[in-house]
Amino acid sequence: MAKPAVLIAEELSPATITALGPDLDVRHCDGTDRAALLAAVADADALLVRSATRVDAQVIDAARRLRVVARAGVGLDNIEVPAATKAGVLVVNAPRANVVSAAELACGLLLSTARTIPQADFSLKSGAWDRRKYTGVELADKTLGVIGLGRIGTLVAQRMSAFGMRILAHDPYATKERSLRSGACLVPLDELLRQADFVTVHLPRTPETAGFIGERELALVKSSVRIVNASRGGIVDEDALAAALKDGRVAGAGLDVFAVEPCTASPLFSLHNVVVTPHLGASTHEAQERAGTAVAHAVRRVLEGELVPDAVNAPGGPVADEVRPYLALADDLGRLFTELAGRRTVTQLEVEVRGEVTRHDVTVLRAGALKGVLARLTPLPLSLVNAAELARETGVFVRFATSSESPAHCSALAIRGVLPDGTPLAVAGALSGQKRTHKLVEVGEHEIDLGLTGRMLFLRYTDEPGAIGRAGQILGAAGVNIADMAVARSDGRAMAAMSVDSDVPESLVHRLVAALDEASARFVRLTP
Repeated sequence: MAKPAVLIAEELSPATITALGPDLDVRHCDGTDRAALLAAVADADALLVRSATRVDAQVIDAARRLRVVARAGVGLDNIEVPAATKAGVLVVNAPRANVVSAAELACGLLLSTARTIPQADFSLKSGAWDRRKYTGVELADKTLGVIGLGRIGTLVAQRMSAFGMRILAHDPYATKERSLRSGACLVPLDELLRQADFVTVHLPRTPETAGFIGERELALVKSSVRIVNASRGGIVDEDALAAALKDGRVAGAGLDVFAVEPCTASPLFSLHNVVVTPHLGASTHEAQERAGTAVAHAVRRVLEGELVPDAVNAPGGPVADEVRPYLALADDLGRLFTELAGRRTVTQLEVEVRGEVTRHDVTVLRAGALKGVLARLTPLPLSLVNAAELARETGVFVRFATSSESPAHCSALAIRGVLPDGTPLAVAGALSGQKRTHKLVEVGEHEIDLGLTGRMLFLRYTDEPGAIGRAGQILGAAGVNIADMAVARSDGRAMAAMSVDSDVPESLVHRLVAALDEASARFVRLTP
């Protein structure tokens, strides 16, 4: 078989290539060359980028085989996650790889703006010895306002506390525990802006945070304040900041990020009290190696068919080890449900998980069941990522339920629905033994105990002597071997569920129905 193709669209660390391993077809292109990217991604199974490559709906549509997009870094500004989700493409990043590097750069910008280090360096190298011109301010006993107390903001707060700074923080999502860990006092934004001698911004760029620090906010600060943004461009309104710096309403600024990048011209660049760097937050050897290897390992797992539970658009969040084996069971039960429904779309579905496994978050099993149900109902690419969205688009309403009670099995999963003609349908399964084999435990109103295998035959008939014998004779004469069988009985009716070693053609199914009283039969092939 051909090796899965992995397209690397930007320069990544050599450790990334090593982590991908020899069993993948690693290719390269320039992600900033749009035509080259669209051509190269057409037959790629995975795409690895940093921040310069725009992965939008056009790229996703052009990638016929794409299963995962990996961003070797924290942000996702350049990846259109909804388009990837709709196409069933997993999006992974490395949210912890560059936190130390980004935090250290923010601290460096704080020091640089306080002591005008870059300006003094340039002046001295230009031949001037001008100590008086570059008099700065101390950090000790000053107030630092941290906007955004996530991983990076917390690290900055901890490090700047060592300089003897008082730390204020604004983050509506931060817990008291996190604020204590960072040594910060949580306050409203306006209070932080009024009190801070230094402000550092550590927010993701979203529609809500665009222009978060603008004219209104800059009107609240001290004229001696110095503002640093090493998070995402556009969170600080650059025009408003430039005007405040020119007017003396802000004493200084340090910027590593800009609203439009690459940025080589800005009114901020001509100001003597501004320190700028070209988006260097993650630009350390250590961060690049961590980010590259982290996403390389994630890509390998996806291409090997494993779930990456901490992916950006994975359903349900992290998946416990105890839950993972039930994903394949949910998929098999979903496929069985659709086959027993005659591949008709059921608009009302219920997915229920019960028993010990519900001690963990089992939300992902809803997506697993839907993936199986829809597998043979849609020609669109289908995965755990987009199963719920495709169900909505198909008009399928899904109710998800859990129960800690499971009388017959430690844990079980059931899928129920009503067919278009009003007939109810239900299937349920469990895992059996140390090998966690798939077991079918319920079909309709019947409780059974049978391995859930690739080829299965279901017979419903009047419960009478000889019925199973006649069916066995017909199958045997046609060369179909019954590997295993379970029979359930209820109110004069019976159901025989069989595992068979070969396909049962439609003509043979008709013969079985004709040989039994008031019978129906369906052959199901779960494997492709």
